[in-house]
Amino acid sequence: MIGDQQRPRRNRASHQIRELVAETVVDRRKLIMPHFVQEGKNIREEIVSMPGVCRVSVEHLLKDIETDYKAGIDKILIFGIPDKKDEVGSGAYDRNGVVQKALREIKKHLPGVMVITDVCLCEYTSHGHCGMVDGGIILNDPSLELLARTALSHAESGADMVAPSDMMDGRVRAIRQILDSNGFDDMPILAYSAKYASAFYGPFREAAGCAPQFGDRSSYQMDSRNAREAEKEVILDILEGADIVMVKPALSYLDVISRIKRLVNVPLAAYNVSGEYSMVKAMAKLGYGDEARLTKEVIISIFRAGADMIISYHTRDIFTHGWF
Repeated sequence: MIGDQQRPRRNRASHQIRELVAETVVDRRKLIMPHFVQEGKNIREEIVSMPGVCRVSVEHLLKDIETDYKAGIDKILIFGIPDKKDEVGSGAYDRNGVVQKALREIKKHLPGVMVITDVCLCEYTSHGHCGMVDGGIILNDPSLELLARTALSHAESGADMVAPSDMMDGRVRAIRQILDSNGFDDMPILAYSAKYASAFYGPFREAAGCAPQFGDRSSYQMDSRNAREAEKEVILDILEGADIVMVKPALSYLDVISRIKRLVNVPLAAYNVSGEYSMVKAMAKLGYGDEARLTKEVIISIFRAGADMIISYHTRDIFTHGWF
């Protein structure tokens, strides 16, 4: 016979009680919507592997951001897709590059939107890697100058925050130094600190056209078997000047998010990546699960693990449908 003193079901008896005792409460203000902006005009191409997400030219990007802003989304992350690529990713730091042009237009027409920019070379290099390449080797130190120039060009074009995602050693320090020396000492850096070499990036690579042309990214992105190493990467980025650190992907690395949350006292972001998003969309399409419930459970789990903010392609649906 169960004693009457301890009956946990009492706190689950009604919706009101469950709401009252809920340990994790999702704040939609902590969600960030990613966008893919493509060079050219009058472009809107749905990404087949990511239903509801499109590659768009700048004028369509402005329309999408304005619609989202009216729905309450005021924080975005943008990735650029150039017309041309080369060995040194020159489009990444070109003042007239696609991200730089998009930034100026967003700030001109929608100044209330906070814009975070992805700082990397992979979308702009002909080889698809996140740094300089020589003889099939991804070079670390020669890549730092180009990454720093990219971050500076974003700051000069109106970015509110820069987010280096390349995983080159020392890139946060290089970016912090160039920003500070050019009058952008107040520009925050959101570092992709624990970014794993993950199979969950597949749809993103279709979206951004940045699959490596040889090999893979295992020599610079993290091994999924390692968690202590994530702590080391995060601490190094903080020492180099990162204001916010990130774990990416999220769902297979909830334990890492939890470890980092206990370790550091700076804000912690998590990236609910393309493959995680596409799995939910596929389940819903096939009738294997309710999309709203699946999405809510995913987002809650990431916040419950310790994330302070989440970058998610679900953000638009969450706001549009009022799922939280």
